[in-house]
Amino acid sequence: MTAALPLTLDQPLLHGTRLGELRMPNRVVMAPLTRARADNPGLVPTELHAAYYGQRAGAGLIVTEGTWVSERAIGFVNVPGVYSEAQVAGWRRVTDVVHTLGGRIVQQLWHTGAASHPDHLRGEPPAGPSAIDPRARTFTPGGFKETLTPRAMTADDIRATVAEFRAAAANARRAGFDGVEIGALGAFLFTQFLNPLLNHRTDAYGGDRAGRRRLLLDVVDAVTAEWDGRRVGVRLAPYMAATERFVVDEELLADYDELVTELNERPLAYLHLRGPDLAGPGESPDFEAFARYRKRFEGPLIANNGFDRDSANALVDAGHADAVSFATHFVANPDLVGRFALGRELAAGDPATYYQGGAKGYADYPAAG
Repeated sequence: MTAALPLTLDQPLLHGTRLGELRMPNRVVMAPLTRARADNPGLVPTELHAAYYGQRAGAGLIVTEGTWVSERAIGFVNVPGVYSEAQVAGWRRVTDVVHTLGGRIVQQLWHTGAASHPDHLRGEPPAGPSAIDPRARTFTPGGFKETLTPRAMTADDIRATVAEFRAAAANARRAGFDGVEIGALGAFLFTQFLNPLLNHRTDAYGGDRAGRRRLLLDVVDAVTAEWDGRRVGVRLAPYMAATERFVVDEELLADYDELVTELNERPLAYLHLRGPDLAGPGESPDFEAFARYRKRFEGPLIANNGFDRDSANALVDAGHADAVSFATHFVANPDLVGRFALGRELAAGDPATYYQGGAKGYADYPAAG
């Protein structure tokens, strides 16, 4: 629990802003949160999802949990997709509720690549840039399991994957979303291609920095083609050491420097940047990490990881970001914007319910007061 904060409405976080075509009444963003509540054979979002996101419609922008672009993308249990008509209809109920309550919501598109498991893929091996195990863990119907050596994606696999992202973007538009976000972080597909320890390809999708970022850029081009105006965001995590195979050093950061610079050539709504993990309890986020990419990206920037109300206000006030996203705080505080505005104490979530259960620990957290 955090201590009560002084009441003040004159906070940078509470001022409106615009991310491309997305107009926000405040700068508090709900970050993607995998909650594993699509406990049905079709991985369809339910009325419970509509209630959960509707409760959080006061956010300046909601970014949904990562959602599968196809059956081949699956790598975590009970996560909804956006590749079937039933899923599109389920998400339409979610967006209708959020919009009725005055909110804005974009859908994050997700593909785990080699960080999946045959248990998710009907016994077939997952595919990645090269036949190298990312040494991650995946949550399967039988619990957490270690990843295996994947097969290397063929040229046809890559073309199909780009097409799946484009189709998912079109489905998100039909489902009523205000835009989409391409999730390129963690130990998953795009970071596997960006990683020289995992990408040993010698074709157009490997070999050097330009080759390693080609898949992500191809997907960005395909997804933005499905939306008018700037309604597509990209989420990156250059400082995230997801497993021992993901080494954060100056060489990797230089790769991301070039990638972010090249993203300026695309019609993006925003860049969503996950910063370094905090050095320890009570430490503040590293503002310079965000300043590095603020200098390189010409569009709006959303900062993420380890922020509280005061540090987020300070970051926005210093001009290092246009908005700040919160993940853990939104679990137990559906009215997070109001709590920030009124100086209310923040509730703590129950980790035992993060990835399992029904409404308990999901849609049953009350608003303050």
